[in-house]
Amino acid sequence: MSIRRLWKKPRTLGDFSMVTEELKNLYYKRLLPIEKYYSFHHFHSPSYEDADFDNKPMVLVMGQYSTGKTTFIRYLIDQDFPGSRVGPEPTTDCFTALMYGEKEGIIPGNALTVDPKKPFRNLNPFGNAFLNRLQCAQMPNPILESISIIDTPGILTAAKRKLSRGYDFPAVLRWFAERVDRIILLFDAHKLEFSDELTRAFGALYGHEDKLHVILNKADRVDSQQLMRVYGALMWSLGKVFRTPEILRVYIGSFWAEPRQICDHYQLIELEEEDLLTDIRNLPRNAVIRKLNDLVKRARLVRAHAHIISYLKQEMPTIFCKETKKQNLIYELPVIFSKIQQQHRVPAGDFPDCTKMQEQLLGQDFSKFKALKPSLMASLDKLLSTDIAKLIPLIHQEELTKTSLAGVFDAEFLGTFKPEHYKNDPFKQASKDSDSYDKDLSEWAVEKHKAKYDEIFYNLDPKEGKLSSTKVKAWMMTTLLPTSVLGHIWRLSDVDGDGMLDSEEFALAVYLIEGKLEGYWLPRELPSHLVPLSKRLTSTSDEE
Repeated sequence: MSIRRLWKKPRTLGDFSMVTEELKNLYYKRLLPIEKYYSFHHFHSPSYEDADFDNKPMVLVMGQYSTGKTTFIRYLIDQDFPGSRVGPEPTTDCFTALMYGEKEGIIPGNALTVDPKKPFRNLNPFGNAFLNRLQCAQMPNPILESISIIDTPGILTAAKRKLSRGYDFPAVLRWFAERVDRIILLFDAHKLEFSDELTRAFGALYGHEDKLHVILNKADRVDSQQLMRVYGALMWSLGKVFRTPEILRVYIGSFWAEPRQICDHYQLIELEEEDLLTDIRNLPRNAVIRKLNDLVKRARLVRAHAHIISYLKQEMPTIFCKETKKQNLIYELPVIFSKIQQQHRVPAGDFPDCTKMQEQLLGQDFSKFKALKPSLMASLDKLLSTDIAKLIPLIHQEELTKTSLAGVFDAEFLGTFKPEHYKNDPFKQASKDSDSYDKDLSEWAVEKHKAKYDEIFYNLDPKEGKLSSTKVKAWMMTTLLPTSVLGHIWRLSDVDGDGMLDSEEFALAVYLIEGKLEGYWLPRELPSHLVPLSKRLTSTSDEE
């Protein structure tokens, strides 16, 4: 496997444009007319729009305050983003959508919901109380070319439960849970607490457990014995809330770009990081499968809803005792569900939550409900039995033609998952307003430090003037930087791409590591003043 073995070029939605267009056509042609006919949107989620099919996969990041949500997002994109705030107390009550844009800036919530190219138009019903706490942060970050990330407000603990947000927080979470590709829930290994609001948030995720991954964060700050106890307590608590036979995937880690503390389970943290980043990298490739799966789930719910509405319409009297009959039907809804299951062979798992449905029916006029229309139901059955099945071969065909970026040598770094940006740091020293810029073209910024870096280089016993990837990796790991960061440093340092480092390339790697340890951002691409002089000559001759 290569140093970039886990960084395969993300599949964009354009790679599956044919399948996506077919899904869109099926929805508008077959499913949407049935949703409108049986008033599906009054009881369940709003209708899909083009943006719901065309936009990039989304990752919803949630958790109690001070569990590291915003820091985790910074870890993924390795840069600050507009509107981000970090603190031990609740620092903001704002949903922030991080999306790709050529220029960096913030779009307020009200403006965001009228943009037809963004998948947030159906958030309007939550009103200004919520929209004032919604924003989109756009930036030219390459990771955001493949995915979008939703940062959520910190979930309040028991001590803060009396505070009011002014909007239906669980309902907003449910709206996002229906539309995102991955839900990441963070817990702090130091303060594992299940508050009332967290329990309500879990309720909003009901039915979407397949999208949910849990992170036990800051695990390098506890010893192995404490970690074992906290992990056991977390799994026990999650088992009480999510009553499913499947066990939720819980990652143990310390997800930030700073050096980790030495601990007995350091290697475990590295492996967990590798697994999580692999899952996130695969989201663009799996996005179309997720959309197909969500469309099937929605179609099955629409079918159950149509049978419920038509049954209630059929049972209502024509003139007298309408209100009394309505109350009786609502009370008997669990029995009605059972009758529909038997008569029409609708699986029990396709029905909506009975209690919630009863609450929604209280304010409805049953006389306006529609009877069962055979042509519409036949169209829906054709969608589920035939049309969707025809798309599966297309997805497999697209998978067979996919391409990836293969590496050039064996190692276990995660590679270039995270591009990084400049930030007034030693990696950007050239000054164009003086003679120093011209001087920079003939000098190498690392040269003055090379003597001390050479001592490390020769102590690692190079062969024929170069160090193998295995030796460099072993030395780099002693810095305790995350492997994703080290993988990016390797890519910048291996200037000639031969899978080994000579003395100049190794000196460059040490220079970048020292800068990172001092708290600076790494450059996205290697600036000219950091390219070794010998490599510049090689590049120039190649161009000629």
